[in-house]
Amino acid sequence: MEASAKAKYLKISPFKVRPVINQVRGLTVEDALARLALSPRKAARLAEKTIQSAAANLKAKGKVDAGAIRIARIQADGGPLIPPFKYRPRARGMANRIRNRTCHITVVVEEGAGKAGERGDAVSPRRKKKQTQE
Repeated sequence: MEASAKAKYLKISPFKVRPVINQVRGLTVEDALARLALSPRKAARLAEKTIQSAAANLKAKGKVDAGAIRIARIQADGGPLIPPFKYRPRARGMANRIRNRTCHITVVVEEGAGKAGERGDAVSPRRKKKQTQE
């Protein structure tokens, strides 16, 4: 069983969010929330709320053990620029556009009987192929 949650139009660049969500990809929800709680970054707070929402959505669908919920997919996509047109003066009378980026975080959780801290996507298919050849 799967459930998802989306946080849209967050006032933070997706480039700042991606390193944070890469740390929790594939972990159980409990481990992910514990890891994010220790991070001082703004992106960690936003990802934490989205993961909690996705876990609550899965619990609302049916009886699910809280320790067995793991993050199946998590991604941060770029949103629209806010405001769309804003300029800053530059040398020789030119103008440069200010890009205030926004972000959409999507989290999909599933009920999985994986071990705590087990990461399903930690080894790429290419690396698996290399390991089997050796």
